Amino acid sequence: MSGVASALAGLDMGMPGDEMIPLLGTSYFMYDLTRAALNGLVPMDRINDMATRVVAAWYQMGQDKDYPPPNFSSNTDAATGLLYPGAVFSPSGIVNQFVDVQGDHATVARQVATDAITLLQNTGSLLPLGVARPLVVFGTDAAVNPSGPNACGDRSCDTGTLGMGWGSGTANYPYFDDPITALKNRSTGGVTYHNYDSWPWFFPPSQSGDEVAVVFISSDSGENQYTVEGNHGDRDSAGLSAWHGGDALVQSVAKAYDNVIVVVHTVGPIVMDAWIDLQSVKSVLVAHLPGQEAGESLADVLYGTVTPSGHLPYSIPKQESDYPSSLGIRGFALGQIQDTYSEGLYIDYRYLMKNNIAPRFAFGHGLSYTNFSMSNAAISVGTALTSTLPAARPSKLPTPSYSSAIPPASEATMPAGFSTIWRYLYSWVSLSDAQADIAASATSTYPYPAGYSTTQKKGPAAGGAQGGNPALFEAAYTVSVTVGNMGKSASGRSVVQAYVQFPDSSSYDTPVVQLRDFAKTGTLAPGGSGTVSLQLTRKDLSVWDVVQQNWLLPGLPSAERYTIWLGEASDQLHTACYTDTLTCEICKPLTALSPPPCQRLAASLGAYTAQEAVAALLNQARGIGHRRARAAADLAGEAGKGWVAGDGGRTDKVGRGGRI
Repeated sequence: MSGVASALAGLDMGMPGDEMIPLLGTSYFMYDLTRAALNGLVPMDRINDMATRVVAAWYQMGQDKDYPPPNFSSNTDAATGLLYPGAVFSPSGIVNQFVDVQGDHATVARQVATDAITLLQNTGSLLPLGVARPLVVFGTDAAVNPSGPNACGDRSCDTGTLGMGWGSGTANYPYFDDPITALKNRSTGGVTYHNYDSWPWFFPPSQSGDEVAVVFISSDSGENQYTVEGNHGDRDSAGLSAWHGGDALVQSVAKAYDNVIVVVHTVGPIVMDAWIDLQSVKSVLVAHLPGQEAGESLADVLYGTVTPSGHLPYSIPKQESDYPSSLGIRGFALGQIQDTYSEGLYIDYRYLMKNNIAPRFAFGHGLSYTNFSMSNAAISVGTALTSTLPAARPSKLPTPSYSSAIPPASEATMPAGFSTIWRYLYSWVSLSDAQADIAASATSTYPYPAGYSTTQKKGPAAGGAQGGNPALFEAAYTVSVTVGNMGKSASGRSVVQAYVQFPDSSSYDTPVVQLRDFAKTGTLAPGGSGTVSLQLTRKDLSVWDVVQQNWLLPGLPSAERYTIWLGEASDQLHTACYTDTLTCEICKPLTALSPPPCQRLAASLGAYTAQEAVAALLNQARGIGHRRARAAADLAGEAGKGWVAGDGGRTDKVGRGGRI
């Protein structure tokens, strides 16, 4: 690795500093960058540029204006500790002032955890539960780590309820509210807890009444600085299976109990096909990584205090082989494993739709305890798109003026009387080395590659502000839709998702559809409704051209049709709005097995017949079982009210579970 080449290529700093041998080695920059600046291999203009970029964030965050100094230590929980961790004979002092900065964090944490809980299936409307229903709970994931929620360094274990992954970005829990405690506090019918992950074949528990079994399973991952249960950071050993034999535990409980709820705490998708279709597995909830409010947030949803409104941020496949080849880059390897990302843009639902692979649960999937309708979809123009390229980027502000002269040797040496700390890194060099480097600057040049120019290039056309050229973020179209709560008893929140289908005439390779915006309604009471508006920006409708190094429109939307698909999941996109005609229509739901174009049901929302709707339902059905007849009847009864999506049934298989 060349520190000079890295600096010239744009690297501003290396973190952490001791990159070669932790606690004992040096940095790749350190002395070498100092000497490269003195001997002219790295121009002072570049050094100035690097320093400016580093301190710019400091100014951006207002840290130059009465910003509080550090008042806590990441190395100890005690009030006093080493002032220079890692250094031998470091003095001690106050390192933790225990400043409470949480504010209403506990309230926010609970709301976030509750909003994220995703109901995958709910056969027979088992959920929500009544508080008098007795529960039998299985799985160590239901209770906090017996050694404490912060017992494992950087959370590098999967013991007890999984609230976060592991690695250097973790934090200590101020407290941990676990599910089993919350369930016992809510239930009046009693909770029996079997705190194990393996089914006891001697004296196994069994059904004794109308109790409901709740099985907790998990799947963890983190940074590869830790190996957890054979997994080197990523799930390279467990794959997409539940940890601790979770699949077998669900299967065993499903044999013993008639009504089973599975709760999954996971860092990402797990394959569920080993048990998802078992008759007694009625309800499945993905609680993701809920953090400190794991218990009460889950209890709110299980008992119906809150209607679930979460949606999957990934697809759940039927088998690992349904995903692209990069998933299989795991297991033992000499050196660092390599992924060339040959799938390009085709990840998750984009890959599945391109290859006509139906997932078990689609990206964006999520059920509710009520039913929602979408109607009155409309599309309007915002900032007119009259050119394929965005407007020119704004002019740059004047840059600070610095001297580009190589500094004197004295500035590169340690100041007199400065006390160094062992193991801490300093970039000063000796006076003799500094003088020799400056002398060499008259003749030394960096061996630039053939064709390389040291002339500063113009700023990229796609730049000009934080995030890019401001013209990219102007709203080109607004799509609005009315969402109604069609249920009789439960309030709830719906999520409207907007996906873009690029013009068929485009020469660029683009996925079938791509999520571009989404919004969650406020809480809608039964019979209530609200309007959701989603915006599509120029960037949403653009592709990155590697030759022009800019975002461009494959076609002008007023002339070449972009289709904006609306729905509640990537496999339930049932409304299409068009940029060329500014009209919307109802379609057979877009899925991996039913790709574009729109298979039209009606020219306008609210105008299709019951027969057309039921036909679409049956075409969409993929094995709903005993709920098919009810779903079809419900849909026929709602014809003319708009497209209905909602509660209850086991489904990625029909609509949103009972109604489309």
